[in-house]
Amino acid sequence: MKKIGFMILLLFAFLAPGFSSEITVYTALEDDQIMRYLDSFKKKYPDIKVNIVRDSTGVIAAKLISEKNNPVADVVWGTAVTNLIGMDDLGMLEEYSPAGIERVLQNFKDTKNKVPHWVGIDIWETAFVCNTVELKKRKLPVPATYKDLLNPVYRGQIVMSHPASSGTGYLTVSAILQLMGENKGWEYMDKLNENIAQYVHSGSKPAKMAGQGEFLIGISFGYRGIIQKQKGEPVTTVFPKEGSGWDMESNALIKKKKIKNEAKLFLDWAISDDAMKEYIKSFAIISVKNNYPVPEGYSKQPLKQLIKNDFYWTSKNRDRILQEWSKRYESKSAPK
Repeated sequence: MKKIGFMILLLFAFLAPGFSSEITVYTALEDDQIMRYLDSFKKKYPDIKVNIVRDSTGVIAAKLISEKNNPVADVVWGTAVTNLIGMDDLGMLEEYSPAGIERVLQNFKDTKNKVPHWVGIDIWETAFVCNTVELKKRKLPVPATYKDLLNPVYRGQIVMSHPASSGTGYLTVSAILQLMGENKGWEYMDKLNENIAQYVHSGSKPAKMAGQGEFLIGISFGYRGIIQKQKGEPVTTVFPKEGSGWDMESNALIKKKKIKNEAKLFLDWAISDDAMKEYIKSFAIISVKNNYPVPEGYSKQPLKQLIKNDFYWTSKNRDRILQEWSKRYESKSAPK
């Protein structure tokens, strides 16, 4: 889901001086979420060392696929389900039913296999993060719809995530094609491209650039804009009236010669109440039935904000969509 840069390897040393076991976890979760989420795992399993490899969704997926014949990761955690479905088609995921899976809502887990190959934890969705100070200064409106983004007054003032490297970018492109139909969807993106300054290789960066006043509008995802406002940045987060594109952050066990029991324990914890209580602080929709309040800044009826999304179509057509997108818009891609 998101911020890109150099591959970040975080070694969480939960107990000194040594560990009885360790696992390697690949994730696209946001940097500022990982430590908070892992705190309860640390308390429950202090003897397990967790090596976290974190990057944007597209980079994590590419790395996992490149290592297919000699996998390094034991677990993939919090990565777009549309990517995991593609990996499963390549035979990369091991079946596993985490403890407590009966609590997970039906639409949030793999039902194509008798024993699931992936399990979802939460949903993130398209949002426009808008700099209210700069818009007011220029006497420009805050966009409320996808159509509003085509207004020529925003020419050169919109940044968006690159769909090949960013899960947020891809879910937005996929949403437009599913909402409008492919022909009209590409026509829309041709017009939107006229207002785009850059396509950046991160889901969160457009929001950050808008927050810093580099551009007026960042097509990003809800969590990032909401957090930036909480930190005092002059932004408002807009969920488009037509509906938000979305994807599901999900977990899976990587198929390899030696499956570690510690990896299974991690996946058990990753859908536990302890973990869910942290996920709901970031996202309005989690994968278990709950009575938690919707976090401030989100739609009060978050499920109604989501478009009708076919994960399997989105995954199956990824390469074709990205090739077409690149042919049309790659010239505005920011340097990696």
